[in-house]
Amino acid sequence: MSTDFYRDGEPVADAKAPAGPIAERWEKRRFSGRLVNPANRRKLRVIVVGTGLAGASAAATLGELGYRVANYCFQDSSRRAHSIAAQGGINAAKNYRNDGDSVHRLFYDTVKGGDFRSRESNVHRLAEVSTEIIDQCVAQGVPFAREYGGLLDNRSFGGAQVSRTFYARGQTGQQLLLGAYQALQRQVAAGTVDLHTRHEMLELVIVDGKARGIVVRDLVTGEISTELADAVVLATGGYGNVYFLSTNAMGCNVTAGWRAHRKGAYFANPCYTQIHPTCIPQSGEHQSKLTLMSESLRNDGRVWVPKKKGDDRHPADIPEDERDYYLERRYPAFGNLVPRDIASRAAKVVCDEGHGVGPGGLGVYLDFAAAIERLGRKAVEAKYGNLFDMYERITGENPYERPMRIYPAVHYTMGGLWVDYDLSSNIPGLFVTGEANFSDHGANRLGASALMQGLSDGYFVLPNTISDYLADGPFEAVPEDHEAVVAARRAVDDRIAFFLGNDGDRTVDSFHRELGKIMWEYCGMERTEEGLTKAIGLIRSLKDEFWRRVKVTGKNEQLNQELEKAGRVADFLELGELMCIDALHRSESCGGHFRAESQTEDGEAKRDDANFSYVAAWEYGEDAPVLHKEALEFEYVKPTQRSYK
Repeated sequence: MSTDFYRDGEPVADAKAPAGPIAERWEKRRFSGRLVNPANRRKLRVIVVGTGLAGASAAATLGELGYRVANYCFQDSSRRAHSIAAQGGINAAKNYRNDGDSVHRLFYDTVKGGDFRSRESNVHRLAEVSTEIIDQCVAQGVPFAREYGGLLDNRSFGGAQVSRTFYARGQTGQQLLLGAYQALQRQVAAGTVDLHTRHEMLELVIVDGKARGIVVRDLVTGEISTELADAVVLATGGYGNVYFLSTNAMGCNVTAGWRAHRKGAYFANPCYTQIHPTCIPQSGEHQSKLTLMSESLRNDGRVWVPKKKGDDRHPADIPEDERDYYLERRYPAFGNLVPRDIASRAAKVVCDEGHGVGPGGLGVYLDFAAAIERLGRKAVEAKYGNLFDMYERITGENPYERPMRIYPAVHYTMGGLWVDYDLSSNIPGLFVTGEANFSDHGANRLGASALMQGLSDGYFVLPNTISDYLADGPFEAVPEDHEAVVAARRAVDDRIAFFLGNDGDRTVDSFHRELGKIMWEYCGMERTEEGLTKAIGLIRSLKDEFWRRVKVTGKNEQLNQELEKAGRVADFLELGELMCIDALHRSESCGGHFRAESQTEDGEAKRDDANFSYVAAWEYGEDAPVLHKEALEFEYVKPTQRSYK
């Protein structure tokens, strides 16, 4: 029984979301929230951890408002945050195409795309703010693609029948991050933001029940130091690297969020992970990461497999009537632009049936022959040239002449630290933005919505909500020798000393790779009660072995990537167990969480709204996690069985 692995706790509620018509709630909250006058802002210090879109935009905006900001990242430049890897675009309800889009339609598409497992209030705010984001970024000089007449161009993404995605070729994340970076550097130059690169947060400091600081390690010198403030903002991204192989950058990790979780912050819906349908298939055991091919390619590319099982002919030699364009066949209304969870499961089904292509049969074709014939090669190059070049460099195959081979891979995590409408965790003074929180996407994120959420949180939401908390400040100064600060530093020192002193015989990577295989096999695209129960036992055994046998070479007082990875993998092991417990307890299927026991006759996800229409907010427990349920209510988008047919 899944209840053998956890305890039930008291329900949790979002007390900050205002009542009334949904279109008025955000304005109502902004007006009702307390303000901090400019003179008092200069007395308040805020720590922002992370310099991706959510972190850089938050730090820059808070600095411009006059707060004193300390901004931390583990990269050697804030420009190297993983947001830079986003390719396809950013959604906004501008309706420039006059194709029926609106704030309400973006709200509806996002709630439906998340399989009715997100908060209506949060999602509507996201749709409202989306239009402001585009204006902000254009003013910064972000080079969005434009039509011949100079108007901003749009393209379509999965889960929508309108074109609302703004883009900069296949480099949208990079261009948006450069816009946020220049805003951040302006505040660094103005002296309102202190930027600390090559520093990793290893512990959260809580004083009298409030988040008051962090403990960080200088990744170059090994120096351990504390930063104390009036509030802490975590913008540290997702935890997809728990699977070892993912499209995330190698450095992406869960440590900042997990340290907060161990100090009492609830972790919400950890089992909601997104498997992206268009990634370059794994080529061998030697790989340490996977590469994304933008969802935007599904605008013009057609997905197919041979109808004949095991057909290894060159794709050009397979006639049209011997090809199965399975997305177009199964989902005629949306075709190749169904949401990611649906496209990924459909690819898995055809490959499991023996129709897959490439090594091991783990691949499907993404074919641009029809688009090249219709538009011409130059037009296709203009849209996707950098993506095609990337694919050819990695695979050695020319996608203009031969269809791309793609297969699903771990890409994004909808779960994260629990936050209320103000983006505050259940720990006062700890705010969480972007992918690090759980708030907007439910059980499945629509394509091009991650960039929208990150910039929404950083530029527009957090600066308007954190003031309500900081209006009570400045809080009493915390000295470096405070017992809570000393205890947090000692915990970090002890952990480092253990890793460096343990006389083990296995590398950190070997444990990480083994964990990833367990997670992918039993908590990946398809999950079962038997498999998840087995995974929990395997992870617990692996965790015990890790603490006995892990070997970390080198010393603390130097650049030591093995030491960095050891702490991250230790946290991944604990997170992986919680993900499996969460997936086991949620015996329904919804979005990216697919339980084989809960599916319709034609193999689609089958929700159980009567028993699982809630956010699962997990509290850390030494013996077992504690489940707190936040009931979800739907006034404006009534839950139905999702259909994209």
